Amino acid sequence: MANRDTPSVRITPDVLLKAYACGIFPMAESADDPTLYWVDPERRGIFPLDGFHVPARLARTVRTTSFTVHVDRDFDAVIDGCAQAATGRDRTWINARIRALYRQLFDIGHCHTVEVYDGERLVGGLYGVSLAGAFFGESMFHRARDASKIALVHLVARLVAGGYTLLDTQFVTAHLATFGAVEIERTRYHKLLDAALARDADFAALATDRPVAGREALALLSR
Repeated sequence: MANRDTPSVRITPDVLLKAYACGIFPMAESADDPTLYWVDPERRGIFPLDGFHVPARLARTVRTTSFTVHVDRDFDAVIDGCAQAATGRDRTWINARIRALYRQLFDIGHCHTVEVYDGERLVGGLYGVSLAGAFFGESMFHRARDASKIALVHLVARLVAGGYTLLDTQFVTAHLATFGAVEIERTRYHKLLDAALARDADFAALATDRPVAGREALALLSR
């Protein structure tokens, strides 16, 4: 289900957070389309945090990679990466209004990034919205092999450490399904969302002022 918005309608960060709390989120048709529409899917993609699967090869990569992983270091660079065309994706839904809104959420501590670096070069990452015990994944990108996968592993480890109970992926792709993402009915999603919103969680339960090692992230996921 989707409801069309117009550029004249003012959506504030507070309105956006209330929308997430109600189970809806905004999208745009393309980067050039100034309008947004609200989405409330009949079936919703989530990652059960106690059932996240890290394939053996990826686990080795996470453990031994020379990449470093930071959080909340460069929001603008991450959303730029997510908005770029990529293999299988020749256009983006991230328009100017999306950029501005999520930047405001970032500034007030409700939007976070996980960033993967090769030296000082950003090679992958993701961003999403944090609200109580729920995290809503928005988009990810990579410019080096496995970089977005490494970011996802570190995100899930951070959510587990911080006491989150819901990781919303919006939709399930074949790629996300390999990590344990599942599709659930809207009514079940809303029950999980209500329970998550009643919890306190802390995105900064793991260090935010230094890179988190892959071994540390994997240890959290193997408890």
